[in-house]
Amino acid sequence: MKKEYWYVIIAYIAMQLSSLIGIPIVAIIGAAMGKSLEEMETLSIPYWLVISFSLTLVIVLLLLRKERKTEADLRDASSPASSAAWAFAGVFLALFAQSIAANIENMLGIEMGSENTQEIIKLIEMFPVIILVSSIIGPILEEIVFRKIIFGSLHKKMNFFFSALISSVIFALAHMEPEHVILYSAMGFTFAFLYVKTKRIIVPIIAHVTMNTMVVLLQSVFREDIERMIKEAEKIQSFIGGF
Repeated sequence: MKKEYWYVIIAYIAMQLSSLIGIPIVAIIGAAMGKSLEEMETLSIPYWLVISFSLTLVIVLLLLRKERKTEADLRDASSPASSAAWAFAGVFLALFAQSIAANIENMLGIEMGSENTQEIIKLIEMFPVIILVSSIIGPILEEIVFRKIIFGSLHKKMNFFFSALISSVIFALAHMEPEHVILYSAMGFTFAFLYVKTKRIIVPIIAHVTMNTMVVLLQSVFREDIERMIKEAEKIQSFIGGF
């Protein structure tokens, strides 16, 4: 593995652990600027999330700035039109894979729903700027780390199934929800497939960004509208049933 890739992985891990130091620092700085301790306890988490993820993305892009595709790589890669089509289709492939995985987990007695997702939704409802982290910066970093670097490096030494399996399990465990390893692994397999199919990391990035954005919008911005539609549908169903 290239040394730049190791630096990227180290930067990503450091970002995940940085909240232990970063959040207290933000709280102290805020208090020094006249903010109340209670207010900073609420603000320090979203502030640090935006700062740490944004800074890490800049560092990662700088570390990978020298990478250029060779002519052979460009010949193997999908055309821009084909890549766009796969990115669009990839969203539905990921949702389909996620649905199958959720059903499998349900049959195994695993409670549906992700605590990680719910915590993010709560933060977004209080601080909409967190959408930048959950829907854009986060997916970009994850695809670079887990697909381009980890999966890509493994795929040079083993077949698609095993390289996708290992990288997807690591991807799942990185979300700190081991009970949903099947769910996250299904997504990992889908994004790995898109990367191999097109030879362009931008394709799984777009699919991942789009899927995360859809989930956030459905569970936060449009949640009340969806709940109202469901209630209206239940009323109609009850009326028809009673009739």
